[in-house]
Amino acid sequence: MAFEIETKDCTAVTDAELGELEAIAAESPCDFSMGLLSKQAEEWVLLTTARENDKLRGYVFYTLERIGGTPAVVMGLASIERTNKRSTTLRSLMSEIYHRALMAFPDEDVVFGTQLINPGAFEIFSDLEDELPRPGHKVSGEERAWGTRFAKRLGVSSLAYDDRTFIALGDGSTPRIFDYESLKEDKVSKDVQDLLKAVQVENGDTLIALAWAMAERLEKLGR
Repeated sequence: MAFEIETKDCTAVTDAELGELEAIAAESPCDFSMGLLSKQAEEWVLLTTARENDKLRGYVFYTLERIGGTPAVVMGLASIERTNKRSTTLRSLMSEIYHRALMAFPDEDVVFGTQLINPGAFEIFSDLEDELPRPGHKVSGEERAWGTRFAKRLGVSSLAYDDRTFIALGDGSTPRIFDYESLKEDKVSKDVQDLLKAVQVENGDTLIALAWAMAERLEKLGR
C-alpha cells in the first residue's frame, strides 16, 4: 500500500500530532520530547508526514528559502520509524520535498542540508549529487563556506563548528538531527564511516551534510 503524504504549515500542528511525532523515535538514540518538538514547530515552516494505513511512519520539519540568494531546503529535526520499509518511507518524504522545492524554485539548482549522526543516513541524499562531506574529496573554500552557512542556519555556533570536517560539537543536549538509520548500516563503506568517526553522539555532536539537486534533476525528482 502506498504511503499517505501530508504537508502542513507548522502553525497548524496540534498537540495530538506532536504526541505522534514523539512516539516515532522510540527506538532512536535521540529523545525527541514533546517540548523539543513543540519548539521545532515554532522554528520551522513546513512539516511533511508519511503514514501507512493511517499509522505515522516518519516526518520532516523543514523550510524552503534562499541562502545568500541560492535556493535551499533546510531540513531540521526529522525521524523515520525503524521498520523494514524505512527506505520507502524516506523516499516518500523526500519525493514530496523535491516537489515542493521544484514548485518554489523552478529551473534553479537547489542545495539541501541537514544534520546527521550515523553513516547510513547519507542515504537521504541518494538522489542528489556533490554531497558534502564525501570520502576522498578535499573541500574547496566555497564548499567550506556552504557548510558554515548551513551550520549557522541550523543553529550551530561558529565556535562549535569545524568547516573542514563539517562536524558540529554538541553541548550535551539532544541534537536536532535527521534521525534515520539505514537497513544496510553495516554495509556502509569504511570511508563513509570515517567521516563521522569523530562524532560523539553522547555529547550531542553532529555532522552537517549537504548535497545538490541540479535544475534538470529536480525537474524529474519533483514531478
